[in-house]
Amino acid sequence: MEIEKKLAIIILIGGKNIRFGDESAAILEVLGKPLILYQIESLSKFNEEVFLIAHSEYQINSYYKKMNFPRDIKFVIDDTEILVNKQLRTPMLGVYSGFRELKKLGFEKAFLLSGDMPLIKPKVIALMINSVKGYDYCIPRWHNGYLEPLFAIYPVGKTFELAKKSILERNYAFTSIIDKSLHINYIPVEESIKPLDQNFVSLININGPIDLEKLIKLFQ
Repeated sequence: MEIEKKLAIIILIGGKNIRFGDESAAILEVLGKPLILYQIESLSKFNEEVFLIAHSEYQINSYYKKMNFPRDIKFVIDDTEILVNKQLRTPMLGVYSGFRELKKLGFEKAFLLSGDMPLIKPKVIALMINSVKGYDYCIPRWHNGYLEPLFAIYPVGKTFELAKKSILERNYAFTSIIDKSLHINYIPVEESIKPLDQNFVSLININGPIDLEKLIKLFQ
């Protein structure tokens, strides 16, 4: 009997972070460990398959040289065939490539994460997974209306279609992959996530050295 593939986890690691050079923040080390490993260790408490979306075979090899993964991780390489400018590095290409692969594999939904959010808490992950039941999307939303699109659960088929459309139209805003006609569960950050994560560390995105200094303090 075929196993149901309800949900997978996608982590985007292919983005170019100009503040850290030609590499995503995910491979940077904090207290002797690459950031991505903190994230994967938290995700290892769950049974869902994890896919890392990389920009090249070279990047994948560099990850294997620097770390030993605590669980079976699958890699997907960005599919640049759809791009007019083959050198373009955009998270939307990672979304397109990752969701294309999950669609082929028969997954229904995917938890989309950025590779530079290392402090995600298992309780918050569990909240998201439980909250998408009966919905197409599960997206954290702040009181001011700001969404957390890189810490959200999406429907695989629809998201693949919208990501493809976005790239062809050169519209890389994450709002373009949210179909508002579908059933969306907006999780109120202040009411639902804060009780599980007082300092909202699950949503911290490492964009530069200043953020890295803050991160080290939180670890210590």
